[in-house]
Amino acid sequence: QVQLVESGGGLAQTGGSLTLSCAASGRTSGNIVMAWFRQAPGKEREFVAAINWSHRRTYYQDSVKGRYTITRDNAKIMVYLQMNSLKPEDTATYYCAWAPAMIGEVIKVPRAYTYWGQGTQVTVSS
Repeated sequence: QVQLVESGGGLAQTGGSLTLSCAASGRTSGNIVMAWFRQAPGKEREFVAAINWSHRRTYYQDSVKGRYTITRDNAKIMVYLQMNSLKPEDTATYYCAWAPAMIGEVIKVPRAYTYWGQGTQVTVSS
């Protein structure tokens, strides 16, 4: 079992920044991937960013490249998503997710992830 708890969401202005945190417990070492997804009202859940826990290799959705940074703290068992230059279209509920390590495009597929947090709301005003 893995438990994930997100925090750090809130309201930001266009061009502003927010940092999301995901506290993980349970199987949080070894060959795993941690990721962030987001879901806006009426839309499907979409991949945002992922990090391979062992190798720290990162992956990003094209629309957030250069603006978002995913990192992890092995000692604290935390995953972070630093979001800069926020846009109104970034407004969504953001979810932390866990999966056994994988490579390729499957890393961007929600169904590939076993455990999810409850989500944290991010709202960007124009």
